[in-house]
Amino acid sequence: MQIVACNGFGLEKEKSNSPEDFFNRSVIQYIKDGEEKTLNVLYLRYFDEMVTSWTPYPANPIFKSPNRDIYMADIIAMVCLLKDPSLVNRKRIYINAEKELAGYFENIDFEKLEKVFISIDQAKPYDIESHVDYYIQS
Repeated sequence: MQIVACNGFGLEKEKSNSPEDFFNRSVIQYIKDGEEKTLNVLYLRYFDEMVTSWTPYPANPIFKSPNRDIYMADIIAMVCLLKDPSLVNRKRIYINAEKELAGYFENIDFEKLEKVFISIDQAKPYDIESHVDYYIQS
C-alpha cells in the first residue's frame, strides 16, 4: 500500500441548526493493488483534546513536517487504517465513542508516522509493506 496524502479539517455549519461544527474529518488517500482509494473518518472534535492521552505529544499541533504543522485530525485516518487493515474495504467510518478511538491509538509507533508525513508532504508516496511495522513491539 502506498500512502499518497493524509489531511484533517473541522467541519463548518451549513445551516444554523446543524451540528456539523462539533465534528472533524480525517482523510487518507492511498493506492492499494493499483487502485487509488480514500478513507474518511468522521469523529467528534472533542477527541482532539485527548492528544496527551493517546499520543506522546503535549498538544496540537502534534509535530511538524517540513511543509506544515501536523494535527490530530491529520493522523486519525492513517492510525485507523494501520490498526484495522480491513478498513481498506470501506470509504467512511464514524467514531463517536472515546474508547473506540483510543483503541486505534494503542501501540502505534509515532516516530514511524512522522516519517510517513515527511515523505508525503514532499510529494513522495510512502510505501507501507505491513501495518504491523507501525506497532510498538513489546
